[in-house]
Amino acid sequence: MIGEHVIVGYTNDPGGRDALTLGAAITRVTGGELTVATIYPPGSPGMAVEAQANLAHAAIELGDVQAEYMAFESRGAGRGLSVLASRIRADLIVAGSAEGGQHGRIAIGSTSDHLLHLSSEAVMLAPAGYEPPEGPERLTLAYVHRPQCDEAVERVSQAALRLGVPLRLITLDLRTEDAGRLRDDLALAVRLAWESTGIEAEAEIAEGHDVVAAMEDVEWLPGELLVCAASEDAQAHRVFLGEVAMKVLRAAACPVTVLPRGFA
Repeated sequence: MIGEHVIVGYTNDPGGRDALTLGAAITRVTGGELTVATIYPPGSPGMAVEAQANLAHAAIELGDVQAEYMAFESRGAGRGLSVLASRIRADLIVAGSAEGGQHGRIAIGSTSDHLLHLSSEAVMLAPAGYEPPEGPERLTLAYVHRPQCDEAVERVSQAALRLGVPLRLITLDLRTEDAGRLRDDLALAVRLAWESTGIEAEAEIAEGHDVVAAMEDVEWLPGELLVCAASEDAQAHRVFLGEVAMKVLRAAACPVTVLPRGFA
């Protein structure tokens, strides 16, 4: 299960603080390590000093939460977080929402955009203004019948079993495909979850004329976590989200985790 070593991309702004809150909440549940990182551009001594000041702010925000703090030089924040995550063997990168987005939703900035298309580790994004509940309440997997999602069913089932929370599989019906086939595909996914872990997954069809309407058609718990598998277009062991999955992420009212292709 991801969360054995979490790295938070921290900036001293609302998105950075949301990411910090979410990263700390994840490690509180998993018992994993927490690393807080600030990325600064090369050849900028002033920015290096500012990065250290940002980390000092993060330490104050976390209080008694144990964490390691690292300032890392890179030409881009997303690239720097991905490289650093590989070096320290983190299995999850947590980032916040870009400024100017809707409260309670995820806005994609340059950092998260890079991570969602090239990261070799799982990526988790916090909605704007995120406030963690006391603990996780349910894991939901956005399911489409393809190998990547079938692998994710097994992995997320194992995570739900370990956390002791329900598993839900949702499929979006945007009224462009055969609804009966979608239900059949979802039933096979529920069976796969049972055969791999013995967990009885809930199954829902989210209906709507577009992704936003479909996402509003289903209930989201305060302690929900949505998981998406990487696109078939992703390179091996890389994150890459397609157009529909990106719309799902933006419409989600909870944190979203994206698994790399071939995640194990």
